[in-house]
Amino acid sequence: MANTPQKHQKKPRWKLLHQYYTYTGFYNFIGRSLLKATPPIIVFIIIVLSIHFFVIDINDILLYVTENFHPIGVFGVFFASESILGLIPPEIFIAWSGKNEYPWFFLSILSVLSYLGGVLSYFFGRGIANIPRVFVYLEVKMAKHIKNMRKWGGLLIIAGALLPLPFAISSIAAGIIKFPFGSFLLFGLLRFLRFVIYGLLIFGVL
Repeated sequence: MANTPQKHQKKPRWKLLHQYYTYTGFYNFIGRSLLKATPPIIVFIIIVLSIHFFVIDINDILLYVTENFHPIGVFGVFFASESILGLIPPEIFIAWSGKNEYPWFFLSILSVLSYLGGVLSYFFGRGIANIPRVFVYLEVKMAKHIKNMRKWGGLLIIAGALLPLPFAISSIAAGIIKFPFGSFLLFGLLRFLRFVIYGLLIFGVL
């Protein structure tokens, strides 16, 4: 009796996704993005350490800000930064929260504001998509981010939420391509995990 050919087993979904992300260059993109983000982080750390050891104790600066600036003002600056391309490193605000009477409560507020800043950026992207002239301009300026968002979608949002990558830019790109809002909210929740991890590290140092 002739042997019947065996049916090819269907590959698991995770393997198919892994192949897709490999072929489309997602892993290379993350690697290159982290390499680009590393030098500024190193420079920032060197500047902070230089100020700390040769100019003034960083703890004194943080205590001064804590004692002389109302928390609402600091939260407002942070929210604006997180909504506009993440102009100020969130680590500065995390360190500031560690000098307050209730550090984890303040850190929780920062994480919520960062998450809401991403949501605002998402709707900014959605709004842009309805303004033809602005949309065409930003489609050229953010062509790479928009293209990547169309290819990788949720995984790019996860990377922006967890890694030292611009979460606001990922959020704007998600809004421009009209990525499902419910899925965006779900993936964006990992932003909270990033703040917990950074809080544990920075509070331990300070």
